[in-house]
Amino acid sequence: MILCHAWKGRDEFICEQARLIASWGYVGFALDMYGKGVLGKSKEENTELKKPFLDDRRLLQSRILKALEVSSQLPYVDPQQIAVLGFGFGGICALDLARSGAPLQGAISVYGHFAPPPPELVKPIQAKILILHGYRDPVTPQKELRDFEEAMNRGMVDWQAHLYGDAMHAFATPGANDPVSGILYHPVAAKRATLAIRNFLDEIFINSAS
Repeated sequence: MILCHAWKGRDEFICEQARLIASWGYVGFALDMYGKGVLGKSKEENTELKKPFLDDRRLLQSRILKALEVSSQLPYVDPQQIAVLGFGFGGICALDLARSGAPLQGAISVYGHFAPPPPELVKPIQAKILILHGYRDPVTPQKELRDFEEAMNRGMVDWQAHLYGDAMHAFATPGANDPVSGILYHPVAAKRATLAIRNFLDEIFINSAS
């Protein structure tokens, strides 16, 4: 499982998520999209860190494809049994990896972004898709999600979306507390998202093999 961090960088939260995934019996690989352990210290810095990747989706795709190459070579990893999970900015990284046509079993976006990359970067999606999103998320509005869902239907992709009614952006991240900006931790939604992720992984890896 490749884990893609949110806009701050590869922080303790995403590393803890990798350890959680490992405790379920999978390999968790916490990717550093920014490199060299760079971490933003404010909303402004975080925005500047992710901006080059959102402005240049080819750069984003090349970085996430390199992560797939590296993770495929890790000990105990079956290169035919890989999924990707991303939070916030990491959500669009996860979906762009799936949209590259990479041979993934699954791709999960948690309070992510859905705007598509340029058409020349998009190939038929092989992965099953799981979207976990806050209904009250103003950072990624419902229309963007609806457009994504319609694109998935047109592509005949196996997808599902879970909406958490009272949840805002970053609902799964402890310490997120900026409700004015629509960023707020929601412990109930976070717990439900964790259960949904585990159920999805069991479906694509364990149940599909039985």
